[in-house]
Amino acid sequence: MRVGITYDLRDEYLAEGYGEEETGEFDRPDTIDAIEGALRELGYETARIGHIRHLVEKLARGERWDLVFNIAEGLRGLSREAQVPALLDAYDIPYTFSDAVALSLTLNKATTKRIVRSLGVPTPDFAVVESLQDLSGIDLPFPLFAKPVAEGTGKGISAASRITDRHELEKTCGWLLEKYKQPALIETFLPGREFTVGVVGTGKQAKAIGVMEVVLKEEAELHAYSYWNKEKCEDLVNYGLVAGAVAEKSKEIALVVHRGLDCRDAGRIDLREDADGNLSFMEINPLPGLHPEHSDLPILCTMVGIGYRELMEDIMNSAVARLSRPREGLE
Repeated sequence: MRVGITYDLRDEYLAEGYGEEETGEFDRPDTIDAIEGALRELGYETARIGHIRHLVEKLARGERWDLVFNIAEGLRGLSREAQVPALLDAYDIPYTFSDAVALSLTLNKATTKRIVRSLGVPTPDFAVVESLQDLSGIDLPFPLFAKPVAEGTGKGISAASRITDRHELEKTCGWLLEKYKQPALIETFLPGREFTVGVVGTGKQAKAIGVMEVVLKEEAELHAYSYWNKEKCEDLVNYGLVAGAVAEKSKEIALVVHRGLDCRDAGRIDLREDADGNLSFMEINPLPGLHPEHSDLPILCTMVGIGYRELMEDIMNSAVARLSRPREGLE
């Protein structure tokens, strides 16, 4: 089987003049090396494609693949993660991970929270701020937490994201609206422990492989698993495997979310406790980072005894299983 690999290489965008944070979600060369190496070890023929413009060029030249291993995040727009899957759908080329519908949905944190709440999963009360005029209608108790409605990798999240009064709310929202050119999501702040749950598989075959707690060190940026803390996670964050009742409840919630949002092959669900220790959904990442040592899902896999090659095999097995189905992605 010939497997193409679509991705956004951070160095390539930096060379074009884009900024460090602007390219924060994109991949390092050693991530692509690791993915391609694992795929070849599993017996697949590989072909590097790159970002969506490279994909367009190759499709126009008539190049095709039996399957595309897609981790392209996209650069512009609130549906940027869906751009490569939508293009592949147009050419009837199957691919790993979630489809364009799920990726468009999950990138929008507010829409995701509305659907997750309809699934019976608790999530903090929230409001969407499209302009500063919207602040007058917010009636949520402080402290609050603010972030861009459609970013990943902690972009737009810092110590200033935890808000204690109206002045901070206006200041932080003004900055978010100006810098990220998209609405801000405001939600009640959860002060408890933070967990991330790894999931592999699709639909009824999906399984939660483990739960990892994210613990900020004293020198880390306060209050959140922020962009800076993620960039410097080796120095600023401790990760610990979680067991017992809280782990089982976290896994249960993660599977409800993963299945309810029609996510595929693998993903990561972030949860946090409120002041009473009750778990709430925060975010889902249906295109999880795959650096063997720097990304949360592979770190968690290592903790539970799943090697990188085995993780890649699980992802590919889930994707390949869909090839023979008449309607892709349905169980």
